[in-house]
Amino acid sequence: MDTPMTPAPGGGGPDAAPAAAPKAKIRPGRIWYLVALVVLLAGVAWLVVGLLSISSRVDSFPRVAIPAGGQITLDHSGDYVIYYEGPGAQSGQIPAFRVRVTPASAGAAVQSLGPYNSSVTYSFGSHQGRAVLSMRVGHPGRFRVETPGGGNVPVGSGLAFGDSIVGGVAGTALPSVLLILAGIVALVVIFIIRIVKTSRARSARPAWSPPGAPPGAQPGQPPGTEPDQPPAWSPGAPSDADPDPPLHADPGPPPTAQPGRPTTGAQPGPPPGADPGPPPTAQPGPPASGADPSAPPNADPGAPPEAEPGPPPTA
Repeated sequence: MDTPMTPAPGGGGPDAAPAAAPKAKIRPGRIWYLVALVVLLAGVAWLVVGLLSISSRVDSFPRVAIPAGGQITLDHSGDYVIYYEGPGAQSGQIPAFRVRVTPASAGAAVQSLGPYNSSVTYSFGSHQGRAVLSMRVGHPGRFRVETPGGGNVPVGSGLAFGDSIVGGVAGTALPSVLLILAGIVALVVIFIIRIVKTSRARSARPAWSPPGAPPGAQPGQPPGTEPDQPPAWSPGAPSDADPDPPLHADPGPPPTAQPGRPTTGAQPGPPPGADPGPPPTAQPGPPASGADPSAPPNADPGAPPEAEPGPPPTA
């Protein structure tokens, strides 16, 4: 006899709520958002540090006022740029005047002085300038600067002498812009990839099955049963019911012929597999004259069939 299976509480029975299926990991993970953000912030930091460095260099330029002029000290030989600082520097509206640079100390020498061929401007704090002249110094030292015809220049204007800031601006702007763009593009790409993969994972998520279920088992199907077959138990079935009764029955003893009756009219025996009940017994006939009526029912009713019959009883 098979023992009926009773589902444990919360163990995957018909009324048990299925547990949530584990979520698939989405690649790239959220940690890559942090990496992209770090790249973006590195670009911003590079830009800020580079601009502060250029601003510090501009502040350290030696200057003379216009039209007063003055003396400056240049500490290395090579190329210099002369910047005009004052009203009109950003727009290029600069009044016309001349600039004369002569050595003021022994050993100092100026090799060339001419116009600057490109447009370079800056604005850091109170300094707003534009490159107007380029100068080559043969030997460092002290130099006297004069500005003939600078009487029509606005008050507060001046000249600054220093290195070219083009290299510093390019070395600051290019890496910072690349880093900022890389961080922004990485954030966008990671976001799009995660959205697409999350959508695909939700659409391709299989039906949930309880832990330990064989492959191909349907949700809610007890373990150990074949798919598309009824379970071994059903709600409401009696616990002592035998689901597998035997297929054979006891046929009982073979039937016997009753004495005193012809065999041709005998009743057919029970069909095979049925319970024939108790074996038939001989039926006694009416008592003959002189017979003891108190005799038991199973007594011999008379002579056997082959004996000579006696005279018929008288009424």
